[in-house]
Amino acid sequence: MKKKLLLLFVGLMVVFSLAACGSKTQEDVVKDLSKKVEEIKGYKAQAKMSLQMGTDPQTYEVEIWHKDPSYYRVNLKNAKKDQSQMILRNDDGVFVLTPALNKSFKFQSDWPENSSQAYLYESLVKDIIEDKEAKFSATKEHFIFETKTRYQNNKMLPYQEITLNKKDLTPVSVMVLDPDRNPLVTVEFSDVNFNASFDEKDFDMQKNMTGAQLEVPVLAEVNGQEFSVKYPTAEIPGVTLIDEKEISLEDGKRIVLTYDGEGEKSFTLVQEVATVAPATASPTTVSGEPIDLGFTIGALSDNKISWTHQGVDYILASNELTKEEMVMIARSVQGTMVK
Repeated sequence: MKKKLLLLFVGLMVVFSLAACGSKTQEDVVKDLSKKVEEIKGYKAQAKMSLQMGTDPQTYEVEIWHKDPSYYRVNLKNAKKDQSQMILRNDDGVFVLTPALNKSFKFQSDWPENSSQAYLYESLVKDIIEDKEAKFSATKEHFIFETKTRYQNNKMLPYQEITLNKKDLTPVSVMVLDPDRNPLVTVEFSDVNFNASFDEKDFDMQKNMTGAQLEVPVLAEVNGQEFSVKYPTAEIPGVTLIDEKEISLEDGKRIVLTYDGEGEKSFTLVQEVATVAPATASPTTVSGEPIDLGFTIGALSDNKISWTHQGVDYILASNELTKEEMVMIARSVQGTMVK
């Protein structure tokens, strides 16, 4: 009897020992992630990004390239593949390319280090490491972290759930959550290569613009085309639309929406058909930061956000709104017309 009990005890100890060896703590995984990011010299990834903001959910294909330490190429294409934008970072600066309009904008910016980026692995790891209150769980195949985000509008998108493959710590998915923890942005990774190699000009601005235009040709002249006026669905308490003007232009129209209220908050939203830049156009230098609005990349300065979407230029300007409020309003100007 004693021998049987001894064997049972030894067996249980072996089981517990194996279980302990097989389960990693949150601290273990964070250390492994820190080490992995330090070791990566370059990676390529494919992902699908879905947006639930607005009335019309949208899906984008995302191709991500990163070469250590600071070269980036993020190509975003909508599901119809008739629109695309690309964010590039090289020794000359940060560029946002819109191939269909032959337009490129240059920023002197520390992007992507200044904000969360749901499709960049090292940004996700940084969010995990920096959030000392991050929640951690594990399934049979995955490690799951819930962390705070570092977005300009993090009151609208305060949390994210990051799922990693247990086997190699590659990203599986990211859900960016609203305050009620509803997913507004979902990124699903389909292919991640942590041993990628790159050619010398893979991050060259002109090479990438030319290559992108083979997939999404430059639009024919768009001047004079009609467009549907879009209204922000996000609200600032007490602020309403008080004026809408249509200004006739030589090559189309400009719509100016004025919002004001009882308090000190007011803003103006301007919309007009985008123009195609000449073939010889050089990058336009922009003061401010590139800002990810979900459905497009815009330019954010102290009192203005400008962006282009579906062939229309938008400018949101305000001396009273915070940057966070401006981003919230800009993100909501898409989908079905709301008045």
